[in-house]
Amino acid sequence: MKILLSNDDGVRAPGLAALHKALIKKAEVTVIAPDRNCSGASNSLSLHNPLRVERLANGFYSVNGTPTDCVHIGTNSPLGTTPDLVVSGINDAPNMGDDVIYSGTVAAATEGRHMGLPAIAVSMGAAGHEWYDTAARVVADLIGQLKREPLSPEFVLNINVPYMAYSELKGIRLTRLGRRHKAGAMIRGRDPRGQEIFWYGPVGDELDDGPTTDFAAIQDGYVSITPLTVDMTAGKSWQKVDDWLKKHA
Repeated sequence: MKILLSNDDGVRAPGLAALHKALIKKAEVTVIAPDRNCSGASNSLSLHNPLRVERLANGFYSVNGTPTDCVHIGTNSPLGTTPDLVVSGINDAPNMGDDVIYSGTVAAATEGRHMGLPAIAVSMGAAGHEWYDTAARVVADLIGQLKREPLSPEFVLNINVPYMAYSELKGIRLTRLGRRHKAGAMIRGRDPRGQEIFWYGPVGDELDDGPTTDFAAIQDGYVSITPLTVDMTAGKSWQKVDDWLKKHA
């Protein structure tokens, strides 16, 4: 099996190194990742600047672009060879609920899906660098299953792993995305030169953390696996919108 490994925390992130260490025992792994932290980049593309690729001493490829750029280079350029699977992570914080809209980690996996490949995004259930080996082992276990029974490229597996030792995990839950309250207000300030600046405030607290959500699984000590689709059509609202349009015809 050939795996294309990327992330959004940057090519030198410890989570990427931990996942690479675990996956090379299972497959042939090519690492192509951003040259800097691209958290929050979502599915953005570098359309107005050329992309430059540098091979580092450890064999990883560093790209001056976004996570989506990296996967595109790894699957659709002279540099890339066709992988069997795209894996993105390990992100150093959760990607659950509404977070997935902004996540560069999830976006890298989504780009794999766009290229017709099965894809996995993996994140830690809390911020910190202590338990990357737990998440890496979870993904390595799943790779073994994927070899025996490949997944469809019609969806992406979004995996969040509790911040704890592997031996303490209670198991795996198939989950849905929860929801957050709106984010906190932006923080206004000034830089050292007196220019006005704004920083993003804290993320919103959980609004929907019901028993089937990714939030609940992590809180209960379970690995959360949520299948994501890129079809954003609001099927449940189809009839409501149709009725509304007929009233305004």
